[in-house]
Amino acid sequence: MTIPVLICDDSALARKQMARTLPKEWDVDVTFATNGAEGLEVIRAGKGEIVFLDLNMPVMDGYEVLQTVQSEDLPALVIVVSGDIQVKAHERVKALGALDFIQKPVSADAISNILQEYGILTLAQTSQENSQPMFEVDMRDACQEIANVAMGRAADLLAKLLDVFVLLPIPNVNVLEVSELTMALKATEESSMVSALCQGFIGAGVAGEALLLFHDSSFEDMAKLMGLANPEDSNNEVEVMMDTGNVLIGAFLNGISEQLDMKFSQSHPVVIGRHCTVNDLIHDNSEKWQRTLAMEINYRIEDYNIQCDLLLLFTEDSIPTLNYKLGYLLD
Repeated sequence: MTIPVLICDDSALARKQMARTLPKEWDVDVTFATNGAEGLEVIRAGKGEIVFLDLNMPVMDGYEVLQTVQSEDLPALVIVVSGDIQVKAHERVKALGALDFIQKPVSADAISNILQEYGILTLAQTSQENSQPMFEVDMRDACQEIANVAMGRAADLLAKLLDVFVLLPIPNVNVLEVSELTMALKATEESSMVSALCQGFIGAGVAGEALLLFHDSSFEDMAKLMGLANPEDSNNEVEVMMDTGNVLIGAFLNGISEQLDMKFSQSHPVVIGRHCTVNDLIHDNSEKWQRTLAMEINYRIEDYNIQCDLLLLFTEDSIPTLNYKLGYLLD
């Protein structure tokens, strides 16, 4: 008997990867949704008996979908597939009724093992080969999904070190001119005062800089979480920035390098601005950042007044190499 399956993810690359990893012998009818609201409509229409659900999505995220499925007692077995690999994320989705959790990027073995563990694949096996519909994925979408997975790795490390839950956004990826960088930091109010550090990185055919903007209002809470003596002392600010940058930038770059099978070397981080506006920061460094591929992540820590924005700024010359590497994921 054909089983209705829903793949709900805002990334076209993630939907394509997920469809490819489904067992070929599994007799299923696959429907795709690009956000949680669309996904719920599919489930209510009876086309999502098995659901592969992302967490970070626009309109309605995966947590909200799980809450609705639970409250309305909808007939769906939900397997979360996410780049957010924090332990608390696992605990929360299980508490909301998720059957299990798979981290991105997905593998055919991981999918097959879970389906067999819960008896789903055994009940559905057929001699017919399942053919999944394919669709186009653009490079921006692919970069965004790469950033999404790397973001989750960095958040998981920070969460473990500080024993917190990191709230994750949808990564923002664009090719920008220097004049557009300020606009890219949409989550940063113009009146907010920030301090920032910059760290260069280079790989084969790829180079750029990681820029960490730390909101000045966040220093005291972060110093407390790090266990620093006298957390209200402004002399701790550079140490807080450096330690946060080492965690987020290093883990993010490692996440990208693993997915694209390339190595990055990193320079020593340098403080490039303290207690200034984003406009001032970008203006003072405009000669360094011309046309660039920018990956923007706005990290927040739950229950604390902590905000920091991570930008990975790849040089224009890096774009052809990135496109070449991403091509392997798109084939």
